[in-house]
Amino acid sequence: MRLADAVALITGASSGIGAATAATLAAAGARLILTGRDPRKLAAVASRTGGTAIAADLTDPEEAARVAGEAVSQAGRVDVLISNAGTGWAGQISELSAEKAAELVNLNLLAPIQLARLLAPAMAERGRGRLVFVSSIAGATGVRNEAVYAAAKAGLNCFAESLSYELAGRGVGVSIVLPGVVDTPFFSRRGRRYDRRWPAPIPPDRVAAAIADAVSHDLQVVYVPGWMRFPAWLHGTSPWAFRRLAGRFG
Repeated sequence: MRLADAVALITGASSGIGAATAATLAAAGARLILTGRDPRKLAAVASRTGGTAIAADLTDPEEAARVAGEAVSQAGRVDVLISNAGTGWAGQISELSAEKAAELVNLNLLAPIQLARLLAPAMAERGRGRLVFVSSIAGATGVRNEAVYAAAKAGLNCFAESLSYELAGRGVGVSIVLPGVVDTPFFSRRGRRYDRRWPAPIPPDRVAAAIADAVSHDLQVVYVPGWMRFPAWLHGTSPWAFRRLAGRFG
């Protein structure tokens, strides 16, 4: 799909990967609809990129319908959906509140499902569209002390793959982007800083470039950085070996 003149709806656009993706797609000539929870930051990103801001909290299931409706009302259509909004939490499961568990599942999994449900049918009718789901390597391998976050992202991976089969031959592509550690406010918001020496966090611009490539070149699964596909491969082909390594190195 050509990004020039395509209407792209980006969730989680207030900062981090979403803001970087907005800048990348704007430079490619896309028309942007941006949504996020922080109205002030969202307005600043919209001003820099020429996008239209729709402040919303997608942890509320009803907000997805409002965002989809306003996006179509303002732009006439949505050609590209980039479901990037997400939140994390780190700690033992005994410390996780029911409210936080619901927020993790609602934002990381249910919001992308709701937006896809609302927007994909019109894309299929036009015979043109792309759904991009920003997941995490955690969803491919599991991560200690992030069980619910990893489970939500694993569900997102499976949803995206299943949806790609459903939409095959109808002009609508599906991409899943799996970043590793990214230098964004995500870690401060999850309640625990990232303090490992390796792997080093990558800038959000690298993930934004991968998202743009996925749209432009019809890529179905993209790991960022690329070497992240190795732990995912090892997890799938030799779970025993992966678990031994994970138990030793974390």
